[in-house]
Amino acid sequence: MTLLHAIILGTIQGLAEFLPISSSAHLALVPWIFGWPEPGLAFDVALHVGTLIAVLVYFRAEWARLAHAALHVLRTRRADTEEERRAVYLVVATIPGVIGGVLLQKQAETAFRAPWLIAVALIAMGVLLYLVDAIASQRRALASMTWVDALLIGIAQVFALVPGVSRSGATITMGRARTLDRASAATFSFLMSMPIIAGAALFEARPLLHSPAFGWPAAAGILASAVSGWLAIDVLLRFVVQRSYGVFALWRIVLGVIVLMLVWQRG
Repeated sequence: MTLLHAIILGTIQGLAEFLPISSSAHLALVPWIFGWPEPGLAFDVALHVGTLIAVLVYFRAEWARLAHAALHVLRTRRADTEEERRAVYLVVATIPGVIGGVLLQKQAETAFRAPWLIAVALIAMGVLLYLVDAIASQRRALASMTWVDALLIGIAQVFALVPGVSRSGATITMGRARTLDRASAATFSFLMSMPIIAGAALFEARPLLHSPAFGWPAAAGILASAVSGWLAIDVLLRFVVQRSYGVFALWRIVLGVIVLMLVWQRG
């Protein structure tokens, strides 16, 4: 792993984690397309630490309010305010992802990373993202969320274990299907990324620190991922206020077709 490769992959991770185009697909496909050495799971986890930093810094004021609200819920066993309910909904949305990650971890690291499967997932999710975003109304703001919304969005996150589906793509699509407006669907998707990314990073922390992948390239990748992730969050939230997710759906479909062509050519 060279320093340049690490910076490129870190930048891709940060952008693709929060844009609905699948970071896991891009991290798997870029080395495969260009013939780079496979970075390995430890390096992938390191890059996710960068995106964790991005979401914590960007929403730092929101996290402070949510932490205070969560403590109040624990003390009173009630969720009366918008922040208190949102803290509960983030827990509800995280549970399916934790269960799916435990049950399907081995497949996510092996069988699910086949290039043809990634290509199919990119195309299928791209079509679904476009159709749902075009058809669903934008009549609900984030404050109108219910526990049913949170649970369904959490279940959608499980499908992101298949590279190409995209965690943000799946959760934003489900949020839009539940008629959340584009910015609200994206905001909740970004917020719910924190527990799942933090959990994965903690789970892999020990092997990561003892891995040969952890060094200056990993540090550079983390920094690149944090900076590009922060930019991706800011750009997307501004973009979707006025425009649809269609451009991201188109990117997914085009990339998926290119990958299928490469699989056919190399096969």
